[in-house]
Amino acid sequence: MIVCGLPSAMRRSLARLTLGVAALFAAPAARAAVTIDDVRRDLLEGNYDEVLKQAGAIVRTSPPETGWDELLIAALLATGKNAEAATAVSVALSRDTLSLRLRWLARTVALANGKTDEAAARVAEINRLFSMRPSMYRGGADLVVFGRAVLALGADPKDVLDKVYAIAQKAEPKLRDVYLARGELALEKHDFALAAKAFEDGVKVLPDDPDLQFGRARAYAGGEREAAVEALALALKKNPRHIPSLLQLADHSIDAEDYANAAKRLDEVLAVNPAQPDAWAYRAAIAHLKNDLTAEAEARAKALRSWPTNPRVDWLIGKKLSEKYRFAEGAAYQERARGFDPGYLPASAQLASDLLRLGREDEGWKLAQAVHEKDDYDVEAFNLITLRDTMAKYATITSDDFVVRMSTREAQIYGPRVLALLDRAKKMLVEKYGATLAKPTYVEIFADQKDFAVRTFGLPDVSGFLGVCFGRVVTANGPAAQRSHPVNWEAVLWHEFCHVVTLQLTRNKMPRWLSEGISVYEERQASPAWGMKIDPKYREMILDKDELTPVGSLSAAFLTPKTPQHLQFAYLESSLVVEFIVLRHGVAALRTVLRDLATGMPINTALEKSVSPLAKLEKEFAEYAREQARNFGGKLEFEKPEPELFLPDNRAEFLTWAQKHPDNFWSLRQQARQLAEEKKWAEAKAILTRLVEANPAQKGSDCAYRPLVAALKALGDTAAERDVLTRWTAVDDEATDGYLRLMELAAADGDWKTVATNGDRYLAVNPLVPAPWRHLAKATAATGDHVGGIAAWRTLLALDPPDPAEAHFQLAKLTRAVGEVDEARRQTLFALEEAPRFRDALQLLLELRAAAPAATTPGAITPGALPMLVPPVPLVPTELVAPAVPKQ
Repeated sequence: MIVCGLPSAMRRSLARLTLGVAALFAAPAARAAVTIDDVRRDLLEGNYDEVLKQAGAIVRTSPPETGWDELLIAALLATGKNAEAATAVSVALSRDTLSLRLRWLARTVALANGKTDEAAARVAEINRLFSMRPSMYRGGADLVVFGRAVLALGADPKDVLDKVYAIAQKAEPKLRDVYLARGELALEKHDFALAAKAFEDGVKVLPDDPDLQFGRARAYAGGEREAAVEALALALKKNPRHIPSLLQLADHSIDAEDYANAAKRLDEVLAVNPAQPDAWAYRAAIAHLKNDLTAEAEARAKALRSWPTNPRVDWLIGKKLSEKYRFAEGAAYQERARGFDPGYLPASAQLASDLLRLGREDEGWKLAQAVHEKDDYDVEAFNLITLRDTMAKYATITSDDFVVRMSTREAQIYGPRVLALLDRAKKMLVEKYGATLAKPTYVEIFADQKDFAVRTFGLPDVSGFLGVCFGRVVTANGPAAQRSHPVNWEAVLWHEFCHVVTLQLTRNKMPRWLSEGISVYEERQASPAWGMKIDPKYREMILDKDELTPVGSLSAAFLTPKTPQHLQFAYLESSLVVEFIVLRHGVAALRTVLRDLATGMPINTALEKSVSPLAKLEKEFAEYAREQARNFGGKLEFEKPEPELFLPDNRAEFLTWAQKHPDNFWSLRQQARQLAEEKKWAEAKAILTRLVEANPAQKGSDCAYRPLVAALKALGDTAAERDVLTRWTAVDDEATDGYLRLMELAAADGDWKTVATNGDRYLAVNPLVPAPWRHLAKATAATGDHVGGIAAWRTLLALDPPDPAEAHFQLAKLTRAVGEVDEARRQTLFALEEAPRFRDALQLLLELRAAAPAATTPGAITPGALPMLVPPVPLVPTELVAPAVPKQ
């Protein structure tokens, strides 16, 4: 080795380093046939010992190809030999003083050993060398290293993509590094679509590369779960010891609360690299979630052993705690990470999110703004700041216990209903569970689904959620965001407020299945029309021995459902578990479980303490659930015929099968559909009546009530139609067509109480359409409720009705009735402005002109005020406010 021109002391040091590396990697001579491509393949496949052996032998020669040094250093890092890696990189740089790739490796080695100043110096060296001799570094691999270096120095990411990585890819289309660099940059900026594109481009060229497949898994993890699982499997097939993939599996297991499997995966990682900091960070997070503070501290210390101020360690621990809704504890870890490195943006971004979810909005928005200013390419930060500007225009409605934010227009239309609902929920649920809540609870209702997704998840393209509770903060999609498929927003808010109660009662230390199970269960307790119930498809799943998830594994059912239907089934099953516990052991036992969870007691321990041993609970619950499923549908039987029987060409075969199975649910439903299509209403009525009587609580788009109502209407049997509508609307919380038809029939009969009840039901689904308000306005007028009538007509005007003149005229009459003569004149003039020949309005104006200005009467409406219609009948029956505890 030539070391001339260096001080003698440095020559001696380099000689010692060289001898040290030779001693470390002394091995028999390499196989004659071994090539660098063979060893590179070994590295990708996880044969790290073979790489150390072969590359270690080669680097003893003088001078070896630089690629051998890179392989050796990569294998040392992969196996946690960080000090040896530092020695090896020093020797390699002494041989190749101009290599950019070695310097980037040297940066990685320096960070692994906690030498941040040295790592920064290596980045500066790369920039300096490239600037001095750009023509020397035209190869794709060097360009990628240069791009990564200047990004670390603060270069514009788009410039790097367009002016560096694009050139590198053009120069070497089969270079894996360029696809990895592109994808990793996009992931760092939370641009998952761009990341997926980069990794997909890479695997088209290099389908067996585990790092590229792992990148695909990360890019798809938040949305296309099947693609993510497939990519992760391909990565591990190529390299069963692929540490990033094993860590990702551990991450998934932690999400599913399968800590035993997570520990197994982490053991596999540590068997390869005993110093791997992420593995120890995950272990610290698991220990924290298990309330084992000693193990947590030990694991964190091991994670920081090589690099004592590594901010990623505390960021990762805190991130996993926040994903478990432990936002206060997660925020504390992010503060630790920022203490190590105030410029570590992932910690600042996560802390901003944690603060917003804790209700500390001033701090959270300020920090989100700071993240955006430092990195204006970060998609999540940009989305948050854009949303902040949108929410600045929202109206705020407050009470002693709640702060509600929603669009100004919607606040005018149904804001008071929101507060009324939340107040009722608080009175019922806080008393029932014995909770003490922090004040206030923040509720944010979004008119745009994308705004809800950004506020909740940081990204606009997350769908499938109606509402989310973080403990003290609730976010929800409002009626305007659900126009394609309206849902009962009151049931959603009730569900989410129940989470407020149980999460605060347990200090956010509860498994997801129990949290969701209680909320769905309490929906059913609050209203017979709310909540999920057993239906034919869920009946089949419950009775299938492979579909009913054991209680101890229920949280995993939310994380890895086979289909969207399986996810919904997880909600239903969890609520049935809660129902079973309350019925068999009483609500007091459930409260005790929640209190024990708050102390950090594991869920299975808490259940065994207050309910029964887990094995017994699982067995008894399975029997209970299957009994409920078998009882569903009365005397109907649910054997499914072959799908081909339902084809039009097989009508004769179907009828033959139906005659042999006269009580079959699927057959009866198919016959009813065919008869309705043929408008054979009398025959359809008989079958539909039987289906309704077999399951009176059915709801949804496929329920038999809707076609039965249509049949009765076609037959002209108004009395029977109204009777069926009455039964249907009592059990279906989203039957807006049923509510509307029943209001029409009840109004014709002068049954204004029924009109008001169904108008109220309609508003719980969609208060943003005129029809229910018009019916409510007529009902209040007919019952002499002038204040309610004024509220209804004013709200109707806010919805731009097709006949505003009529609304103004009705307001004029009502305000005159309560003594507001000036307001009555004003409304009359508005009516005439819309319809100048409106005779009744002209007559009223003459009468008002003749009348002397009247003094405001007690209880009169202030002119110009905008009262809103509060539900005339409490949503929750009084007897359900304090339910009796079943005897044990």
